[in-house]
Amino acid sequence: MKGRRASGPLGPRARPYRQQVSTLDMRRPHLPARLPLDPYVLALLATVGLAALVPARGAAATAAGAASTAAVALLFFLYGARLSTREALDGLRHWRLHLTVLTCTFVLFPSLGLTLRALAPGLLPPALHSGLVFLCLVPSTVQSSIAFTSIARGNVPAAICAGSFSSLAGIVLTPLLAAVLLGGRTGGLSADSLLRIALQLLLPFLLGQALRRWVGGFLTRHKRVQGRVDRGSILLVVYTAFSAGMVAGIWRQVSPLRLGALLLMEAVLLAAMLLLTWYGAARLGFGREDRIAVQFAGSKKSLAAGLPMASVLFGAQAGLAVLPLMLFHQMQLMVCAVIARRRAADPLPPLPADRVAEVSRTA
Repeated sequence: MKGRRASGPLGPRARPYRQQVSTLDMRRPHLPARLPLDPYVLALLATVGLAALVPARGAAATAAGAASTAAVALLFFLYGARLSTREALDGLRHWRLHLTVLTCTFVLFPSLGLTLRALAPGLLPPALHSGLVFLCLVPSTVQSSIAFTSIARGNVPAAICAGSFSSLAGIVLTPLLAAVLLGGRTGGLSADSLLRIALQLLLPFLLGQALRRWVGGFLTRHKRVQGRVDRGSILLVVYTAFSAGMVAGIWRQVSPLRLGALLLMEAVLLAAMLLLTWYGAARLGFGREDRIAVQFAGSKKSLAAGLPMASVLFGAQAGLAVLPLMLFHQMQLMVCAVIARRRAADPLPPLPADRVAEVSRTA
């Protein structure tokens, strides 16, 4: 009826904003009630099965190793070409949140991993212990952190920048921390290992950054092809690593009991990080949206970045060393999907006074 005032504390002009919020909420993607396995994880498992049945040997192993090295260099070139330096610099304005995520990724995670290894020294074989510590050193994810933050109605721009900063820092920090904390299992912190890391990881990344002006547009227009190249390259790395493990006979060290112990330790690790990131962010004074970004960016690990790094750092032992990361990846997706759905069901927080005034002026 004409002239009737809308009810509510914000008055008649607040209706368009509330209607817009409801419309946006209806358009948000919802995860299915049942959580199937990630198709990419299924592809990884199929690749592991292929390596177990038909491992690369002799000349085939040499060719696969050369192709794997080239694939790792291509991956990090694409990482460099995709990362917008301007967006990364703009994101520095929220430096407290990014510093919190980096601390979770490269300080809290490794501390918990080393603690678990110290508490149960004989529970896992050395290669799995090294893999458990290595997954704690891997940078955070970008895509899944953004997706879950969006579903949970968190600070999506902060999640984008936090994931990008973590990936960028991980190119340097992950190999160095692995060399220091894992010692001889990764070849040690020698001049040869540093040169290998620089040539296979850092140099392609810097080259991608240098050429981003010319190739960035092409990559943006062909994201689907680029995604297939990314995943295909990682599958090749996995096949090469697990083939070397089969030929060396390292899989005889793994029993169902030890796999169960590994899953239990990873569940404890993930639960601890989810709690620390959520309640720790609250203690640091972050609001709800920022806490969501900190939790999803600070509690996850990147399979896409970790697998190529492991192939460079562990060599022939990479097959068993990446198993903890592969299992943790699937676990974090399933658990964070449940958390994101629950966060999305939370009631909208009340608008601050300055935001109410702004909506009233512009509605």
